[in-house]
Amino acid sequence: MTAHLTRVRTRLSIHAHRRVRGLLEGDYAAIHTGRGIDFNDLREYVRGDDVKDIDWKASARTRTPLIKRYVAERKHTVLLCVSTGRSMAALNRLQPGAAETSKRDLAVFVAGVMGYLAVQHGDLVGLVHGDAAGQHGRRAEGGELHLERLLGAVHDATTPEGAHSDLAALLRYVVRTVRRRTILVVICDDTTITEPAAEMLRRLTAQHEVLFLTIGDLDPTGAAVGGRRLVDVDTSAQVPGWLRRDRRLHEEYAALLATEEQQLRRRLEHLGVVHERVHDTDSAIGAVHRLLERHRHARRR
Repeated sequence: MTAHLTRVRTRLSIHAHRRVRGLLEGDYAAIHTGRGIDFNDLREYVRGDDVKDIDWKASARTRTPLIKRYVAERKHTVLLCVSTGRSMAALNRLQPGAAETSKRDLAVFVAGVMGYLAVQHGDLVGLVHGDAAGQHGRRAEGGELHLERLLGAVHDATTPEGAHSDLAALLRYVVRTVRRRTILVVICDDTTITEPAAEMLRRLTAQHEVLFLTIGDLDPTGAAVGGRRLVDVDTSAQVPGWLRRDRRLHEEYAALLATEEQQLRRRLEHLGVVHERVHDTDSAIGAVHRLLERHRHARRR
């Protein structure tokens, strides 16, 4: 196993992962009777039942034909839908004395957490990723090795030289190519939902369970940036140094981010999609936990 999943497993072991995993297990698992390996109960034979399911010993005891019923094996599909446009290659966090974190690393980590919880539950995990230049899909399979390959694909596809992000095109690709019902986990860095993207989400929520995670940006006005030279990934323009020395600007920027997040959440709730914003790696597990819990309560209403 290579680096991506190792990082996820290490973090989960620190952050009481049983509680988080329990939410995912309880949210969408369902028991149906049918062909399977775990015995469920007995019931009377009716015309049309398979004679192979008759329990002859129990039938002899009760003098009534009885058939065995089993818990049907049912695997769910979790589809990771990750925007890999060039903006995802930007920095997410700078901290003195610590390694810098990119939005790409954070997106891979969040996708890994969701995928790992699904794999541990015995479900299948697939991937759709892309930008304005094109979208790509990988079929759903089980196992940690497959998940590691998916995370590697997200990591390698996200570069500063890539095309711009295009969430609407990515969602349209899912609408066009995914027929099977899935738990769709959208991971992007968009701060607003355009009307084309909203239309795709309306169509997707009619077929899939949709969860939405947005990746936070580096605050260029923060003191942690220090004297570091910053370049905007989308425009290739250098960020002026005076931005990080203006306290009032820092406060206004924080207020703007809070307003955008509130508007984004309201917009997604109107579309029937639960949302969480991931600010950094330290808070990522908690964000996933809140997302799953809000999704569970939303389904019960």
